[in-house]
Amino acid sequence: MKTINLIPGIKNIFLTLASAFLIFSFGECAAQADFLISSVVPAARGNVTVKKDRYNNYIMEIKVTNLSEAGRLSPPKNTYVVWMVTDENITKNIGQIRTGTSFFSKKLKATFETKTAFRPVRIFITAEYDPNLQYSNREIVLTTENFNLPKM
Repeated sequence: MKTINLIPGIKNIFLTLASAFLIFSFGECAAQADFLISSVVPAARGNVTVKKDRYNNYIMEIKVTNLSEAGRLSPPKNTYVVWMVTDENITKNIGQIRTGTSFFSKKLKATFETKTAFRPVRIFITAEYDPNLQYSNREIVLTTENFNLPKM
């Protein structure tokens, strides 16, 4: 009776999968930028991570801590709006970011995630009365410097 040794076949499959994982994980285009210190909310800290997915969309994830509630600003506002400046120098309203506390911490935290086909070069946040504006007011609460995101 002849025995079949399956271990070399399984080993080849494992090596192929591991190689594919490494290729796709290192092939991801990503950039991170910290928000600059704010004169409006000096305690606020945060960053923006931008990744490109396999469909050539940009995924942006924003994390901010110590961003006071918009109603506590002077003058009080209703919400914070996140804006993106594209590589064609177009400014777009990409949504609202809301602050809150968690069950385990009283520290104010805010997170925001979105996907866009436009290549972002800078993100900034303003405090607004209306979240549906097409143009931002002049008072920027938080901003990043330009991203070092390579074109692909």
